[in-house]
Amino acid sequence: MGKPSFAVVEESNPWLIAHEALSRLARERAAADAEEGRWLLAALRAATHVHLGFGSFAEYIERSFGYKPRSTQEKLRVAAALEELPVLSRALSEARLHWSGVRELTRVAVAATEREWLELARGKTLRQVEELVAGRRLGDEPSAPRNPSAQRRVLRFEVAPETFALFREARSELRRRSDAALDDDAVLLEMSQLVLRGPRDEGRSSYQISLHVCAECGNGQQAANGELVSVGPEVVAMARCDGQNIGHVPLEPTSPLVGQTVPANETTRVPESAPVGAKPRARADTATTQRAQQSIPPAVRRAVLARDQRRCRVPGCRNATFLHVHHLELRSEGGLHAAENLLTVCGLHHRALHRGELIVEGSSPSALFRHADGSDYGHPLQPRALDTAVQVFGGLRNLGFREREIRQVLGELRQDQRLRGASAEALLREALARLRPPRPPFR
Repeated sequence: MGKPSFAVVEESNPWLIAHEALSRLARERAAADAEEGRWLLAALRAATHVHLGFGSFAEYIERSFGYKPRSTQEKLRVAAALEELPVLSRALSEARLHWSGVRELTRVAVAATEREWLELARGKTLRQVEELVAGRRLGDEPSAPRNPSAQRRVLRFEVAPETFALFREARSELRRRSDAALDDDAVLLEMSQLVLRGPRDEGRSSYQISLHVCAECGNGQQAANGELVSVGPEVVAMARCDGQNIGHVPLEPTSPLVGQTVPANETTRVPESAPVGAKPRARADTATTQRAQQSIPPAVRRAVLARDQRRCRVPGCRNATFLHVHHLELRSEGGLHAAENLLTVCGLHHRALHRGELIVEGSSPSALFRHADGSDYGHPLQPRALDTAVQVFGGLRNLGFREREIRQVLGELRQDQRLRGASAEALLREALARLRPPRPPFR
């Protein structure tokens, strides 16, 4: 008579049955998520919604599958990214990583780094994966230093029904005024600027903020109710276009800023080692910026606003309550305060210009606007090509190249038939092969 077996598991064990069922569903869902993304992308490219009579792709997906527009947009982004990331795509299909984790890794991984990011994310929770990619940009390696300005901030509100209704009405009004699709970031930015609107003198900047710019590295930090928040390079670039220097900041004789004024939007330029708000003593061997000096001469700024009829010059934009003056040839790259080099734009389009989302060509007041992919502004465009161009623009700017150099090389790449449909990674490599090494900032 044989020994009794103790390895028999009761089939009626409820926790084991539940675990096995959930594990099976997780594997099936991961494979379904991968397949769903591919078909969503195929449906978008085939304009399925048009053939079915829907007004937009987002409406088609929401009515047919219940996804909100933001969820649809994110699924499409991930699916497009996975076309260039075979390792991550296979990991999702084989359920070695769930969709939420893959979603986060596609924000930073490229073909050359996807294996390293996947290995690092293995066994981690979604929150841990989010922390891994926070502060890093597309193409960064896991060992790359974090860039605080690349980290998104989250705002959550619970409000009364009447407040919610008023907010939605205000958001709709802002969208009508700009004649553009504004995301949450753009809506809240515009609302905040309207509230903070400062001096009514058209010769001065429209609102008062404090932006601290390091003279050594050019990184900027914006004051936020007692806290300094790191901001992106496009914010610093906007500040140099149209702002005002406040406070005295000593610069060592060897500093590249000696002998030139580099304006910043309502800015106190403070070296990283200096305490915020400090008033260093001026010395004979030290150059200082002037106190409360408007970057654009007030008379010139008023003349430009009058010439541009006190409204944003981007075609179709009706914003006229919060206006910036943009240098077509950037001030930081030698551009002058001449009227033909200055153009009136709203804050949202000013940011888009310095992010590479918009291109402006020619001189004022007859400057022409184009989308990032080179197409005429307002004409049908290819979202994927536009997004790729913006990614390459941001990548080159983060490497220290000047905007003028970036726009020039992107124009060359657009004319190269061999590069049509190329990925952001391929375009970035080609751009680096054509560019000289970047010069030190502010020099």
